[in-house]
Amino acid sequence: MQDIIGIVVDMFEASLDVFVASAPYMLFGMFVAGALRAYVPEGFIVSRLGGRNAMSVLWASLLGAPLPLCSCGVIPAAAEIRRRGAGKGATAAFLVSTPETGVDSVAVTYALLGPAMAVIRPLAAVFTATLAGLIVNALDRDRREAAPTHAPRSGLALHGPADFAAGFPLDEAGACDPGCSCVSRPPCPAGPAPHPARLAAGLRYAFCDLLPDIGGWFLLGVLLSGVITTLVPPDFIETRLGSGILPMLAVLAVAVPLYVCATASTPIAAALLAKGLSPGAALVFLLAGPATNAATLSVAVKLLGKRGAACYLGAIAVCSLAAGLCLDAFFPAVGVSTAAYLATAGESAPGLASYASALVLAFFLLRPLFMKNTDPCGDGCDCGTRGGKI
Repeated sequence: MQDIIGIVVDMFEASLDVFVASAPYMLFGMFVAGALRAYVPEGFIVSRLGGRNAMSVLWASLLGAPLPLCSCGVIPAAAEIRRRGAGKGATAAFLVSTPETGVDSVAVTYALLGPAMAVIRPLAAVFTATLAGLIVNALDRDRREAAPTHAPRSGLALHGPADFAAGFPLDEAGACDPGCSCVSRPPCPAGPAPHPARLAAGLRYAFCDLLPDIGGWFLLGVLLSGVITTLVPPDFIETRLGSGILPMLAVLAVAVPLYVCATASTPIAAALLAKGLSPGAALVFLLAGPATNAATLSVAVKLLGKRGAACYLGAIAVCSLAAGLCLDAFFPAVGVSTAAYLATAGESAPGLASYASALVLAFFLLRPLFMKNTDPCGDGCDCGTRGGKI
């Protein structure tokens, strides 16, 4: 019995270490996500994704990469940009790059895996997304693309009636309130909202909508990393699976059906790296896990057709394996630097700022549990549906 209690305590301590190390970067990622929500106009995104040319695919990859949308949030966003006239290739690229990376996941990657992986991960995601979109455009036979149904408004609400670039959520009748989707509200003010109001609306979205959406998956990833750290013996993966493409194929087989967001996949990858997984195989997991799951694949069939969805999945699998093999074969220094970063990360105790950030992050993660069916952010909304939620 004491052995079981000791194992549970070790798991908790390992998970807590990961949570504390990630907290400052997670909060920074949420802040940047709120700023993107407040200041990036929707028209800037949608107007560049129409047609079947390579430039629209590249734009979709580049614009989707920093957006803080997880595997579930990208589905309505991709459906909306497709409805507004985005080509199938651009839609596929957006479906790949957006969940594979984002400002929040890059920040956590820097915290847990080091600067080298924090740079390689988004670059590999953009490359994978661009190639997937180009393949969809090249192999899909349906050349007829729907025209946009209406001109887009400003704001980043690709899937809902919010105009965050103006600083206030809108309903379909054109009225707004300070921050929620109630049925009756006063008219929106003329002209753009002041910068403090725009930033406040963006941060409200980041901490009250986005963070609760991905927070559960992030905590699950933290807990799984604690389980792996405690229960998996050192060098277990290298001993059982060896090196090269075999562990990458095993990781790919697990990652494709697994429902995990980019942020949650990072602590799992860090724990697997510590147990002998190569950086290339970890990169396969970081790329394929967030971009593929049953829900995303079913929506891909609807948006892209069966042929397009097959190209989408095939491109993710092939590019993930290719990126992993190239990383291990041609950039061995990355593996060395990542291993050194993991080895030295736990040598120094976290500082006061890390513990303070962990408390703030825990507050925002736990707050919705105690404020169900109420106003979680104190903005006067108790109607149960928030504007612009992903």
